[in-house]
Amino acid sequence: MIRILSVRILDMVNSNPVISLSDVQHTAQLANLPIPEDKLPKLQAQLESILQFVKTVQTVDTDNVPETTQVTGLENVWRKDEVEDSRTFTQDEALANASSTHNGFFMVKAVI
Repeated sequence: MIRILSVRILDMVNSNPVISLSDVQHTAQLANLPIPEDKLPKLQAQLESILQFVKTVQTVDTDNVPETTQVTGLENVWRKDEVEDSRTFTQDEALANASSTHNGFFMVKAVI
C-alpha cells in the first residue's frame, strides 16, 4: 500500500502537481488519519507546496557532490576495554547480600 502511495506521489511530482481534495482524503485514509473536512483545503495547499519543493530539489545537479554521512565531524570516542580491578567485586563480595547461594553461585527460584 505504501509503495502504491509513493508511486502516486512521484507521479504527481514528475508531472505538473495538482492535488485534489480527494487525493488528500485518500492519503489520509491510507494513513488512517481522521481529518475534518474543514482542514482538507489547508492540507491540500501544504502537500502541493511540499511536492513543488521536491520537484525543485530534483532539478539540482548533484553529480559532483560527494555523499555525506555526517556533518558535525564528531567521531566515536572509545575507551580501552580493560578491567579496572578497583571497580570489581570478589565472588564473596558479590554473594554477600544474596538471600540464597549454592557452590559460590546465586540461587534463584525457577522461572518457567
